[in-house]
Amino acid sequence: MKSVRFALPLAALTLAGCAGDGDLDVSSGVGFTATRTGCPTVAVAEGTGDITLFSPGAGQTSDSVDVVATITKLRASCNSEGAKIYSQADFEVQARRSNASGARSVTLPYYSTVVQGGTAVVAKRIGQVTLNFADGQNRASAPAKAAGYIDPAAAALPAEIVEKITRKRRPGDADAALDPMADPEVRAAIQRASFELLVGFQLTEDQLRYNVTR
Repeated sequence: MKSVRFALPLAALTLAGCAGDGDLDVSSGVGFTATRTGCPTVAVAEGTGDITLFSPGAGQTSDSVDVVATITKLRASCNSEGAKIYSQADFEVQARRSNASGARSVTLPYYSTVVQGGTAVVAKRIGQVTLNFADGQNRASAPAKAAGYIDPAAAALPAEIVEKITRKRRPGDADAALDPMADPEVRAAIQRASFELLVGFQLTEDQLRYNVTR
């Protein structure tokens, strides 16, 4: 499963032209038809996709590890037909404990956050997932989900930016061979209108430091 940082690259546009995706239509002038969805990219935020619990009173050493859990099997769904864009992430938490003796339940906190433009947190929610270890078993798993809403207007490109991308350019025009996506104004507008739904464990400072430095 791929993890991503909060500062993400620009979301790619899917280009569909009459002569083929991304091709130049020289018969009627040079141009692209850009298709784009307001649905966010869904991913696990880097550094928070796993959590390690240590035995009480022990240090953060390999022989004092109590439980290790990981977010996996992330699946995204999105409905952009309503007044708000609704994005949902279903995932599984898989865990392993060091001591398999006795039945035990472990509850772990996780978060979901909607991020706009790669850096701006629009919304954040906290959830919990409970893992039930059977006696004699050192592995357990449980399903979990996260969701978020996005304003369609915020995810839409301004009309002037759409015109820059889709405007027909005839052979011989000064900008006929120029990629509109190379225009800094276009790239900035796409960045602002791009959203991510990120999930991860709600870590303490010590847990986050452990993930980063181990």
